[in-house]
Amino acid sequence: MSSWPGKYVIGLTGNIGTGKSVVRRMLEHLGAYGIDADALAHRAIAKGAPGYQPVIDHFGRWILTPDGEIDRAKLARVVFADGEALARLENIIHPLVRQGIEWLVQRSSQKVIVIEAIKLLEAGLHKTCDSVWVTYTPPEIQLARLMQYRKMSEAEARQRIAAQPPQEQKIGAATVVIRNDGSFEETWKQVMAAWKRLVPQTLEAAQEVRTQPRRAVPQGEITVSRGKPKDSEDIAGLINRLRKPAKPVTREDVMAAFGEKAFLILRVGNQPGGLLGWQVENLVARTVDILLDTSLPASDVLPPLIEEMERSSRNLQCEASLIFAPPELAQESLWKPLGYEKRTPQTLGVSAWQEAAVESLRPGTTLFFKQLRADRVLRPI
Repeated sequence: MSSWPGKYVIGLTGNIGTGKSVVRRMLEHLGAYGIDADALAHRAIAKGAPGYQPVIDHFGRWILTPDGEIDRAKLARVVFADGEALARLENIIHPLVRQGIEWLVQRSSQKVIVIEAIKLLEAGLHKTCDSVWVTYTPPEIQLARLMQYRKMSEAEARQRIAAQPPQEQKIGAATVVIRNDGSFEETWKQVMAAWKRLVPQTLEAAQEVRTQPRRAVPQGEITVSRGKPKDSEDIAGLINRLRKPAKPVTREDVMAAFGEKAFLILRVGNQPGGLLGWQVENLVARTVDILLDTSLPASDVLPPLIEEMERSSRNLQCEASLIFAPPELAQESLWKPLGYEKRTPQTLGVSAWQEAAVESLRPGTTLFFKQLRADRVLRPI
């Protein structure tokens, strides 16, 4: 049993480039509360956090950026080339990450928790879990993913892979092994099968999301529901109708997108009329896609979508909501009544919020910001 009574805790690990985050998001779609230990590690050494000064004291001020933050890329080049340096860094960070995990699990309303941690076994976190899930990918696919998605050179990618224990060591400690070298749908089937086999049904039933009826417009009553992978074909149809991309989006494209984000579907009467795509990472909600039928008044149908996104995000203990509005929805008059301000990433103040904004801001979109809670969940982490 896990260290937290009344919770079922999944420890999720795997070497770099094996798709841990994709599997965590799949578990979140099934109702689990996801914790990214790597994101907590980043927060632990942010400027003003308790790990900041010890890291500088050990590695020197040369690892700082001009604005005084620790340059994680510089730090990574040092520690992944020196096992002793890596061990020293982990001795600073791991106790702080444990503190953050403890705080988040205690505050979560969800009964199923998934802790994603590349060092789950090495840090002893697996001892606090009910089951250990390990993602596996052949080394050649690891290498290709690091070079394609993380823009590493081949030499850098090989160094990062070689710095970690063989995947077989993690597999030896696994309750579940997810082989993540095929399509999203193939991985999803493995996750679903393991979920049904291991997660107590009483906890699963308690986490079902019920959609409540919303306000009405002349065309009918508005409802907003959480999209599931089984809705992929309907979501693809909505995107093709409302966005009209040069290359039509397929069901398989949407299934793959579920590895990155969640969807909300807005219906007016029985007809789909809008779509919102967002993700929650590092306690920041990022709305990256908003599509609305132009025949519907945006001032009437946008609020239900945003309210449901915020409700779900608060349930995930989010501190802030970032919305990247397309040009047709960038009028401040739409967002002020919802409590949002037009901002730039540099004005957000908190490094985790700034990083999320810089990472997700697309050309032509406008950033709108709202703080969802007055207290910082991970203060002082």
